Amino acid sequence: MSDRLAVRKTYKLYVGGKFPRSESGRSYLVQDSNVALASRKDVRDAVLAARAAVKGWSGATAYNRGQILYRVAEMLEGRRDQFIGLGEVPADVDAAIDRWVWYAGWSDKIAQVYGSANPVAGPYFNLSAPEPTGVVGVVAPPESPLLGLVSVVAPAIVTGNTVVVLASEGRPLPAVTLAEVLATSDLPGGVVNILTGRVAETGPWLAAHMDVNAVDLTGVPGADLARSLEEAAADNLKRVVRPPAEPVDWTADPGLGRMTAFLETKTVWHPKGT
Repeated sequence: MSDRLAVRKTYKLYVGGKFPRSESGRSYLVQDSNVALASRKDVRDAVLAARAAVKGWSGATAYNRGQILYRVAEMLEGRRDQFIGLGEVPADVDAAIDRWVWYAGWSDKIAQVYGSANPVAGPYFNLSAPEPTGVVGVVAPPESPLLGLVSVVAPAIVTGNTVVVLASEGRPLPAVTLAEVLATSDLPGGVVNILTGRVAETGPWLAAHMDVNAVDLTGVPGADLARSLEEAAADNLKRVVRPPAEPVDWTADPGLGRMTAFLETKTVWHPKGT
């Protein structure tokens, strides 16, 4: 029998395409691993990275975004056994892979479905087209740390938004392992930023941040915290997706609602003829 001490894996944050330690220097123990405990400063850094990535990501072609999401699915497929080793149900890992593919296919179609040429009285073209909202703060669902996470992140970024994610506090390892997948999937740095730690500690700073355009509170634990985050989000009129009233079946058909929740509609007029 060896008397040596095992070296615990230390999981860091994922911000701006890099893996920094928490500014606070704190961590907590999960499944014999050390996981970073994010702070207010980490939230600010993540929002700054997400904002810096908006122009390039939203300006990329829809086809290019779809190809990158498909690449994420490929890389996740290659690390399937690793996620199962973290305690993920094999069927959920497969569903998470399929979900990336599903949203990748929608990348160049959502504008056709939700854009329109509007009939108007007069010699004009009147065209409406969906555009991304910007930076979206996401509280990941704790009961489904991989499939649920993918189901809230993929629809936000496929349309050109960037996200700051607060991972499941009790089961963060699938989220930070997914960050390793994203880092090798051609996804530009800053498009997805993942923070681990206490949602009750970091959530208020994310919801109140004036450079965040929308928040998805799907994974907020408790009605009181959800209400306080929604009130904080009101200061700059953020779009808010409230926590579901009933448990979500993350294996069900996701529909288009999570894509359209973070889209704005831009309408332009153009005269006909010369």
